[in-house]
Amino acid sequence: MKRVLTIIIMFAVCICMAAQERIAQNKPYIDLRPLHFGILVGVHLQDIEFSNVGPQTITGPNGEQTTQTILCDADNWSPGFSVGVSAEMRISNHLSARFTPTMHFGAKHLVFRNFSQLDDKGMPAETTQDMKNTYISMPIDLKFSAQRFNNYRPYMMAGINPMINLTGKAQDNLRLKRYDTFVEVGLGCDLYLPFFKLIPELKFCYSLSDALDKNHVNELQDESLRPFATSVRSGHSKMIVLTFYFE
Repeated sequence: MKRVLTIIIMFAVCICMAAQERIAQNKPYIDLRPLHFGILVGVHLQDIEFSNVGPQTITGPNGEQTTQTILCDADNWSPGFSVGVSAEMRISNHLSARFTPTMHFGAKHLVFRNFSQLDDKGMPAETTQDMKNTYISMPIDLKFSAQRFNNYRPYMMAGINPMINLTGKAQDNLRLKRYDTFVEVGLGCDLYLPFFKLIPELKFCYSLSDALDKNHVNELQDESLRPFATSVRSGHSKMIVLTFYFE
């Protein structure tokens, strides 16, 4: 029994030593450059977190007042894609600053449930809206990298991401503001390939300010849309982004 245990321990030690074996490094001096550039492509998921008003008093065209309760929610994470460029400045062996102007193409699917109007099955009447979003983001991140081992180097990142929303229809139920600011945190790993560096990264972005355009209700020409526009008090956008950098 002791011999069996000794063999198992020796086998485990050999596996650990093999896993830690040093190999020839690809692009060994690439991280020593003070400034380097790249391109990025990726996919993302968009969502938005609403704070609803609850019961509200609606005045109709004839002056009649009614109470309606309309709840708005983004019923799923909607997929999109991203493309951009990157510039990274070396600060120290383990710290760098990165600027990655990016365009995000996607949408948010919204569902409005009117609890004051029931359908044939006794369920709240539903109205949907596809809120298309094209963002120009200009994030500034700090990248905290571990020590490189062979051709791998994991890292953590965090930063601030100002965004400009280029889309928004004037007669939608809800519309987002033109400008928003996100905080973002994530994880990634530098993969050193023979001819370039590939960097997969996963990050989470959350809007710091209220993204809802409160003046939008005054621009609506259809009176029947106003209860939907006034049913939401505030909204904070969220994104999960999977990015692949090529340097």
